[in-house]
Amino acid sequence: MKKRWLIGVLSLVAVVALACGSDEGDVTSSAASAPPQELVKISFALDWFPNSNHAGIYEAVERGYFVDEGLDVNIYVPGDPSVVLSTIAAGQDDFGVSYQAVLLQARSEGVPVVSVTGIVQHPLNSVMALESSGITRPGDLKGKKVGFPGIVTDEGLLAAMLASDGLTLDDVDMVNVGFDLTTSLASGVVDAIVGAYWTHESILLEQEGFDVTVMRMEDWGVPDFYELVIAVSEDTIANRPDVVRSFVKALQRGHEAAIADPQGSITTLIKHNPDTVVEDLEREGIKRVIPMWTEGVPKFGWQEAERWEAFTSWMKDQGLVSADLDASAAFTNRFTED
Repeated sequence: MKKRWLIGVLSLVAVVALACGSDEGDVTSSAASAPPQELVKISFALDWFPNSNHAGIYEAVERGYFVDEGLDVNIYVPGDPSVVLSTIAAGQDDFGVSYQAVLLQARSEGVPVVSVTGIVQHPLNSVMALESSGITRPGDLKGKKVGFPGIVTDEGLLAAMLASDGLTLDDVDMVNVGFDLTTSLASGVVDAIVGAYWTHESILLEQEGFDVTVMRMEDWGVPDFYELVIAVSEDTIANRPDVVRSFVKALQRGHEAAIADPQGSITTLIKHNPDTVVEDLEREGIKRVIPMWTEGVPKFGWQEAERWEAFTSWMKDQGLVSADLDASAAFTNRFTED
């Protein structure tokens, strides 16, 4: 997993006609237990290769929770994760893992998708520097090279962090390093990086022997936001609400199982994805991720209207979405309330 806001506004405008799957990422929930008759087939697109962020999803598969709800769920990794919201809107996928900022950009461009579950309740994206650099706060980045993956939202996030400490983007040298975030930081090509998860890239660097300073976005001027959400189309909500309700219920049960046994959920993740999961990385990652599923929420998946409003207002101020975007239409708790 290198980057998860893998999308720009233009890629969301066009509804793609083809969603590519990855054989090694495919898994069907009917393998977990003997399926009843007439299972509803569901296509579920991930945002990136399976990792600790997805542990609750694979617990739902392993324990047969989707099958219990009458669903035959095929989980896959798209060849291009940036098209997930487009394929959902087109009806090619039923559900997908996405991001609050990306979903708001999509709706701003007329893509009719809605968040029905907040998986990760707080930002994982962050600014990182090596401890040896002496950089401990955004103000220390003046005159420094900051690597980023070329995604406009990362520039907006960094701009807000810099502003909170008296700087602007003009005070730093932005370097597009693509997805080579950790390599560019460890090798000294850049002095800091933005677009890196403190539950993933920081662990990679630590395991390679680099001590890292992490600046969390919500600590430096960026409104709290949902890192990962479950997206579905407005059409599916309107015409197949029972399917959405069943899917969300199974997903909740899977995450509750992972919360109860975090390391067991990584064993399950490895079982279903033996060729892509890095065990040491994800066993540490789940320790950091699970609090982000549960912190400050009455039940798994709940979304706060105030957070959607505040983050949408921030995106409007940054010029990332249209001024008339309605935050209240971008999410619903209808299915987590049940």
